[in-house]
Amino acid sequence: MRRLLTACAVTGCLLAGLPAIGLAESLPGLTIFSGVEGKNQLPFRLDFGGNTNGWDRYRLRIPAKKMKYAVSRLVITYPRHFRGDFDPKKMEVTVRDKKVALSEVKFDKENRVIELYLQEPIAAGSKTEVVLSNVKNPAFGGMFYFNCAIESPGDVLARHIGTWIISIN
Repeated sequence: MRRLLTACAVTGCLLAGLPAIGLAESLPGLTIFSGVEGKNQLPFRLDFGGNTNGWDRYRLRIPAKKMKYAVSRLVITYPRHFRGDFDPKKMEVTVRDKKVALSEVKFDKENRVIELYLQEPIAAGSKTEVVLSNVKNPAFGGMFYFNCAIESPGDVLARHIGTWIISIN
């Protein structure tokens, strides 16, 4: 009887944990000890699960409340230990689920910077998403901090608005 109860308890725990595992790959959950305040963490989604050495699509979201200014350029930096690869021809920006025209995409692999120049500035208060398709995830997993900065028309320097904490398994 004791073995039966133990087996049922273990099975129940495993089944209850499966939905949580699936959700962990789609949006950031609770992040403890990240070094980034909760108000500075940005939401994201990895369309194909964030598996090591696999192909993926990153949906890096910027909530409307973070877009306090009009935006003419988005700057994304990522850490040196991220050994994945990006396809600059497969980068786009959407505002309220509509694709925005880009005038230029600069991908500086050596300095780990992606710059997206917009043909027309995005209005302040717009829900925005950066879509990076055809991404090759790194061969070794880990937690990677992707920082986002925006530049408004007439600005000289970009302003940091938040960080996407991306976990590759």
